[in-house]
Parts: sequence; structure tokens; C-alpha cells
Amino acid sequence: MTIDQALAFAVVAGMVGLFIWGRPRYDVTACLALLAALILGIVKPEEAFKGFSNDIVLIVASALVVSSAIAQTGILEAGLKRVLPRSHSFQLQLFVLVVTVTLLSAFVKNIGALAIMIPVAFQVARLSGVSPSRFLMPMSFGALLGGLMTQIGTSPNIIVSEVRGTLTGAPFSMFDFTPVGIILAVAGVLFLMVGHRLLPERQRATASLDEAVRIKNYMTEAEITGTSPMVGKTIAELQNLADGEAKVVALLEADDSRIVPLPDAILKIGQTVILEGDQEALERIVSRGKLRLESGHRKPEAVEPQAEIRSIEAVIGLNSPLIGLSAQGSDLFETYRVNLLAVSRTGQRLTDRLGTIELQMGDVVVLQGNFAQLPERLRALDCLPLAERELFLGRPRAALLPIAILAGTMGLTAFGVVPVAIAFFGAAVLMVLTRAIALRQVYQIVEWPIVLMLAALIPVSEALHTTGATDLIADWLSQAATGLPPFGALGLILAVAMLVTPFLNNAATVLIMAPIAASFSTSLGYKPDAFLMAVAIGAGCDFLTPIGHQCNTLVMGPGGYRFGDYARLGGPLSLIVILVAVPALLYFWPVK
Repeated sequence: MTIDQALAFAVVAGMVGLFIWGRPRYDVTACLALLAALILGIVKPEEAFKGFSNDIVLIVASALVVSSAIAQTGILEAGLKRVLPRSHSFQLQLFVLVVTVTLLSAFVKNIGALAIMIPVAFQVARLSGVSPSRFLMPMSFGALLGGLMTQIGTSPNIIVSEVRGTLTGAPFSMFDFTPVGIILAVAGVLFLMVGHRLLPERQRATASLDEAVRIKNYMTEAEITGTSPMVGKTIAELQNLADGEAKVVALLEADDSRIVPLPDAILKIGQTVILEGDQEALERIVSRGKLRLESGHRKPEAVEPQAEIRSIEAVIGLNSPLIGLSAQGSDLFETYRVNLLAVSRTGQRLTDRLGTIELQMGDVVVLQGNFAQLPERLRALDCLPLAERELFLGRPRAALLPIAILAGTMGLTAFGVVPVAIAFFGAAVLMVLTRAIALRQVYQIVEWPIVLMLAALIPVSEALHTTGATDLIADWLSQAATGLPPFGALGLILAVAMLVTPFLNNAATVLIMAPIAASFSTSLGYKPDAFLMAVAIGAGCDFLTPIGHQCNTLVMGPGGYRFGDYARLGGPLSLIVILVAVPALLYFWPVK
């Protein structure tokens, strides 16, 4: 062992120790490892920041933006929410949720796919009277399995593809992962349909912030327009658009005369409905029914081209000039350039027209305006904003365009027209230009700690290779694997990657393990492809802990899971993955 190899091992060992300890945070730990490598001379100064220009970083960040834009279309959520509540079989509900998130994870980053589906799972659980914990962990594992099917499904696939490009000159393509990935996904989903019984039923220890501020009796006003599909339909059919979570409390003719809102009352053009429900249900009924909100003809000022029109929840304060006045009486829009979209009053059902309600101290209102100017407007109105969360009421959702952008991106990469990094970077830019996602959200969505960690670890990983440390580890593994047949050597690499991931991070595992696996296979006289794939699968399949992958971390709080719950379901699933993946890899990626 040379001095440089010993130093490289020392840096990695120290980094792994800090990863396991959890202090400082993983991105800071990666930066410390990079600094140590620079000081010790195993990373040259000119190589220190090349990780920031690496395609891996660009693809991960762009995929997160694209995933979030797809999530905001609401198309998938709307379709599932109409089907699932009508399915009274828990087994069928679980199957639909897990299969959907598994398939979706093949086309958007698996953490994004899971984030799209979690609200759906909560609604199904609430309507079915079961704990969300029965859905969430199987869905998380389904997302991990689905991410194995394409290059952009999960970070390990992206990284191992680039590592292969560095080592052999040709990276894996978008669908090189698909044959083995599909087999693993099918086997995994079939197990989850039975294995979910291993999970104890948990309850959340605490409510989420959204639930803590969730207001269920907002009142808003909307008009039935000529373009609405609800013309000629009944009130009951309109209410069904919100899955029973919003109701019509009043129905007004064009001349303001009132009609009793009976469930079988027929809706006509020009009628106005007074709706009650939480803001998400109101948004669904307005967007799906193509209704026009009372404020629809008034547009808040947006002088700057990049200005964002957004809605916010706020409580009317003690000294608010709105107290005792209505939106019309206070000239709210003309004076303050904000629209009143909805009002909620504790213990009282509001059935008057939105613009004529006399506001009181303590009323919760949804106001719409130029996002940059909203803080100033709220101060002038003495309104206290509630905890910030995304509100879609009064905000049009781009539906088909983001789907078309994603489809075009997948097509370009599938046929090799453009590299994956360029395709997804272009898709992210188009999502912003078409306002499928706000520019402000882009900087919130990208997981900058992950991006920084990847950029810092890439030079450290390369130092292991350039110093010959990976070859040394490969020699040790080769000695341990002496006499093992190909499936034994491949299974060894897969198992090691699975075991290492919980203590590092899936991305860090690939950056460290992939060069080792390539050297290991070469020393045994095998082609490296199957071994690189095994590393990606092992790093992408952390079913044993909540910390090895963001998907598992994401569901831990909402599901009320304990640390040991993951191994109860994940242990058998990990064994199945090893038993199925090894022969599949040897078939599709022969080692000789």
C-alpha cells in the first residue's frame, strides 16, 4: 500500500465515520472530505471543483424540477382520487397505489413520484378508515423499485451511468436499466401485496403543519360559464368533483335570486354557486368544473415579466381596516390590488356572496396578489399570514403541456438524439418558461445539500481511483471471492452495496463502490457492466433503514414508523432482490 492509497483510505474512513455519526450534515461532511483530500495532495487544486460541472449534478437537479412540475399538474392525482375511494378492498387500493408510484418512478425521479402520491394515499386512508402507515412504506419501496427501471428514475442509476462512461468511454443509456428493473419491480410489487402484513399499524405521533392549519370551512363563490362541463349537470355531480369534500351551500341566479341547492338541481350558464370546503377541495371543484371564481375578471398587477401571482392564507387582525367592511365596501382590489378568493369564520357557515360578507376580526381569508408585494399588502391590511404552504385556489394549473414536455424529453433520450443531461436541463427550462412551475419554486425544490454533496464527492471518488486504492480493494475482494462462481461474485458486490448504503447515502455509495466493482470484475476476468448494474441496484434498494434513501425518510414521519419497522418489511424484500437480480443481471449482461 502506497502513502497516497493510505491517505485516500483515511479520508474515506473519516468521511464514512462522520456519515454514520450524522454530524455535521452529509453535505458539510462531503466538503470536509474534499478539503482534506486537497490538503493531503490526493486531489489536485485544478480538479477540486470539477464535480460542479459533472452531468450527474445537472441531471439530478433538473429531474427534481421536472418531477415537481408534473406533480403540480394534478392530472394523476385527480384520476386516482376518483377511482380509489370507490374501491373498498384494501388489497386493491394498495395494489393501485403501489403500482402507480412504481410506474411513475420510472419516468420522474422516484422521490418526486412518491411526493405526488402521498396526498392521494392520505385521502384514501381517511375515506377507508385505515392508517396511512399501511400504504406509505409499501409505496416508498415501490418508488425505489420503479426507479430502477430507467436511467433517470433514481440517483444511483444516473451516477453509475456516468461512472461507466468515465471508465469505459460509453455511459449506460436511458433504457439499459429497463429489462432487469422491470423484473425486480414485478417481483417486489408481488411480495409487497403479501408482505405488507409484516408491518405493524402505526399512527402519526404529531400532525403535520399543513394539518395543523387546515381549515375545512372556507367559503368561495364561482360562476357556471358556457365552457363548463357542468352545464346541465346536477349539484350532486358538481360536488363529486371534490370527492365529497366540498359542498354547494347556496345557488344564485344571474339576478341574485336564490334557489334551494338540492342535490338534483340542474346547473345553468350564468348561475353562481357558493361553495364550502377546504382550499384543496375548492380548488379541485373549480378547476375540474372549469368554473370562474368571483375574482376571475380582476387580475392583480404584475408589472415585472417574472412577477408571480400567488395566493396566501391570512387572519384578519385587531386593527385591520377590513373589519366591518366587505370586499366591495372596502374597495379591496382597487385600493390594495389583491383579490379576496375565500373566507372562513369559526363556528359559522357563510352563504352570502363573497364580495358582500362583512369581515370580522379572526376571519381567515385567502388573498391573491403579486407575490413580491403581498407582505407589504398584508401589513397594510393588518392581516397575519398563516404558515406558508402551496395554495392552488385561483391559480390555473398547466396540465397537458408539462406532460408533453416530459414525453418529448423521454423520446429524445430514448432515441439518443441528445444526451440525458441536456434533455432534462432543457425540460426544466421549458417548465419555467411555460410557467408550469414558478421560478421561485425551482430554487426551493432542488435539494441543494444533495447537489453539493455530489459535487464534493466526485473528486474524492476519483482520488480513490487515481491513487490505485480501488484496485487494492478489488484485489482484497478478489481474494475473498476466490473460487466463487460468477453469480457468487456478483451477489457479493450487490450485498455489499446494499449494506453500505444505509451508512453513507445512495449517491455516495455509488461514487465509492462503482470504481471498486469495476476493478473487482476486471481482476476476476469479467466484464464490468453487470457489476456496475449490481452497485446501482444495491444502492437504490435500501429497504432496511429510513436514512439510506430520501423516499424512506419522507414517509417515516407521516407513517409514524419506527426505525426497526423498515427491516421487518425490507429484510425479506432485500433478499428477494438479491435472489432475482443476480440471475437477471447474468442473463441480460453476461460477464464473459
